[in-house]
Amino acid sequence: QMYLMESGGGSVQAGGSLRLSCAASGYPYRSNCMGWFRQGPGKEREGVASIYTRNGNTYYADSVKGRFTISQDNAKNMVHLQMNSVKPEDTAIYYCAANPIAQICDIWSHYNVWGQGTQVTVSS
Repeated sequence: QMYLMESGGGSVQAGGSLRLSCAASGYPYRSNCMGWFRQGPGKEREGVASIYTRNGNTYYADSVKGRFTISQDNAKNMVHLQMNSVKPEDTAIYYCAANPIAQICDIWSHYNVWGQGTQVTVSS
């Protein structure tokens, strides 16, 4: 079974930056698709960014394009989400997720391995 552990959440002022990290362990050792989701207060969970780890192709929700960057560290089996120019509406619990066998990484409903989540709070 694959396990995901997020880190790096916290509080930041609007316009600032934050970097989230996700460490993967267990089996399978490597996942084709890794993604970041978030669930804000009173909102449904939404896909934010994903990466196809075999070739590095990335996908972003319109709401974060140009501000967030997803990246991978294959040596450490980790994925990161660099969040720049954050806004109060980015406040949410952020989840790392994986779909080990998928070939397309922006079908958000197909992710089936989840971390526990990390809180991000952006103050105005």
